[in-house]
Amino acid sequence: MLAPAIRLGAVLLLAAVVCCPASAQTPPPLPAPVAGAADPQQAQPQTSIAPPADQPAGAPDNAASASTAAAQLPRDLSPWGMFLSADIVVKVVMVGLAFASFVTWTIALAKTVEILAAKRRLRRELAALARTPSLAEAARKFGSRQGLAPLVHAALIELHLSADAADKEGIKERVASRLERIEASTGRRMTRGTGMLASIGATAPFVGLFGTVWGIMNSFIGISKSHATNLAIVAPGIAEALLATALGLAAAIPAVVIYNLFSRQIAGYRALFSDAAAEVLRLVSRDLDRAERRPAAKAWDAASAAE
Repeated sequence: MLAPAIRLGAVLLLAAVVCCPASAQTPPPLPAPVAGAADPQQAQPQTSIAPPADQPAGAPDNAASASTAAAQLPRDLSPWGMFLSADIVVKVVMVGLAFASFVTWTIALAKTVEILAAKRRLRRELAALARTPSLAEAARKFGSRQGLAPLVHAALIELHLSADAADKEGIKERVASRLERIEASTGRRMTRGTGMLASIGATAPFVGLFGTVWGIMNSFIGISKSHATNLAIVAPGIAEALLATALGLAAAIPAVVIYNLFSRQIAGYRALFSDAAAEVLRLVSRDLDRAERRPAAKAWDAASAAE
């Protein structure tokens, strides 16, 4: 009985040797999936689809920003379009500067006509006064017209009031004082309106600069709100601001030039008026010399009484 048992044990050992390598090469079974566990493929985040090879990676963002900038840009960048799209403060500045420019050219036209007409009349009357022998004759020639008539009448009034005075130099001094006052008032009348030109020429550039600063400040505020530094977004606001500066210069430069031109023209007119006052003073001196030689012949008495 031992021999069959030995044979049986040998068979079992041989079977174990043959079966062990096969079992060692077989992979162990996978554990069963736990309920509720996430799939590894599902747990991975989904990546965006890469753009085509012929399209840059940032093209969609650039297109979106370009469309946004195009939506913010005004359609009309002409001066009128920039005025309509400007801030209310910049609009007020532009309207004020346009009105100042209108006032400048209105004063320029009216004052040019006034000065040219006054100088032409004064030259004509000065030539006639130089040929006049006495104040009485000058009073009859000029009558009550503007120009040299106030000078002649003022001299006649002073001669009439000083008819009983014996000092000729005192009479001449009083007549000269009256003529100087008339000359000064005439000069003030001729300079009427030019002070506005001086004010416009001095303040218009600063008013335009205020509009420019305000417009640029609004542009930077727009940059901070949009979080974009694209020049296309801020260019319209800067252009509107610079338009205010251009209007300020357009109002100031003609005002300064016209004011200087009128200053020279008025100075020439006052020089002619001074010549006329000197001519009237010469007529007074001539009449006083005649009255000294012929005390009974005081031609200014009848003339001044008639006036």
